[in-house]
Amino acid sequence: MRMPAAVKVNVTERVDFSRPGAFQWAIFILCGLCVVVEGFDLQAMGYVAPQLTSDWHILGSMLGPVFSAALVGVLIGSLLCSVLADKIGRRPVLVFGAMYFSIMTLLVGRAGSVGELMLFRFFGGIGLGGMMPNAMALVGEYSPKRLRLTAMMVIGCGLTAGAAIGGFVSAWLIPSFGWRAVFYFCGPLEFSLGLLMLALLPESLQFLTVKGRRPDKIRCWLKRIDPSVPEGPGVEYMVIEEKKGGMPAAHLFREGRTRVTVLLWIVNFMNLLNLYFLASWVPTVIRDRGYSTAIAVLAGTAVQVGGTIGAFGNGWFITRTGFSRGLAAIFAVGAVGIAFIGQPFLSLPFLFLSVFLAGWCVPGGQPGVNVFAGMFYPTYLRSTGIGWARNRPYRRYYRTCRRRCSDRT
Repeated sequence: MRMPAAVKVNVTERVDFSRPGAFQWAIFILCGLCVVVEGFDLQAMGYVAPQLTSDWHILGSMLGPVFSAALVGVLIGSLLCSVLADKIGRRPVLVFGAMYFSIMTLLVGRAGSVGELMLFRFFGGIGLGGMMPNAMALVGEYSPKRLRLTAMMVIGCGLTAGAAIGGFVSAWLIPSFGWRAVFYFCGPLEFSLGLLMLALLPESLQFLTVKGRRPDKIRCWLKRIDPSVPEGPGVEYMVIEEKKGGMPAAHLFREGRTRVTVLLWIVNFMNLLNLYFLASWVPTVIRDRGYSTAIAVLAGTAVQVGGTIGAFGNGWFITRTGFSRGLAAIFAVGAVGIAFIGQPFLSLPFLFLSVFLAGWCVPGGQPGVNVFAGMFYPTYLRSTGIGWARNRPYRRYYRTCRRRCSDRT
């Protein structure tokens, strides 16, 4: 007697043609919050720097190693956590990362010296490094095809949105409670987010299918996306992607990906170097020009507000012009904004305008680069592709900060 043929269900196809419901929206919100708190945490030291240097009676240049320590931690976290996520899954890396760096954030609030700040920011950065690549990958894997670019762009701008929110929160907290209050405020938020993800965040369906794991979970979560999905002992879940063994990073340079991978690293290097200089030093530079701490914090916030608004405008622009032309035009305009920031003849309104324009194009253009990486690489490489491209600037930024500090001291 012939056995009935197995019913094959293409997981990717079911997601691609789905209509987003409450289940997918919850995933998007949780991943968006991951990126928001990362943006808040990464920018927090830049906001507190003017007040911290005043309280501790130190030169602003002494905080250069503190800024770069966090980014070196993010470098290591991006390299390790991205590869780890492509091995064990997006969910455990996101959950553990949020809880881990929440503890490091609280410890920053307890720091009593520049050395302690460097140590806690470095180890906190390791946890932060795994957040953005995995959140972006998970959003892309749960988004319908027609909405994928928009969804990933919106989630990607959470980095600048979080930094902007952090600016307003810092401007409120620092004058009343001191600079430590910023980290005491941020830490519990991050830990609460970790608990929420532990309770509500699913694993990537494509990841589980490619790895051949947890068919019960695949069935349960896929039916929440498409209730018409067949179920039963004869159902087989599949994706049209080949599972690759070995080190994921090695596959970034195989099957014709070398040229795009190298170009992504160059673009990320150049743009993120500008992004972290703007985020870390604008408040201190503005304060050193004679403005108040509140004005300095608001100038740093203007970078992130410009990036948040710009991400939406840039997304619209990129969908109509394509990634190459769109990003080239955006970054060219950003170069003009950055050039004007350093001009001593600018009045305060025009200085804020230049800062805002730089934010629109530099932080606001970065989600487009991340989305391109997320759409270009297959499931088994997605976190690695985004994470390894995103970490390239950190080494150069670290060396530049150290050199700048040496020159100024």
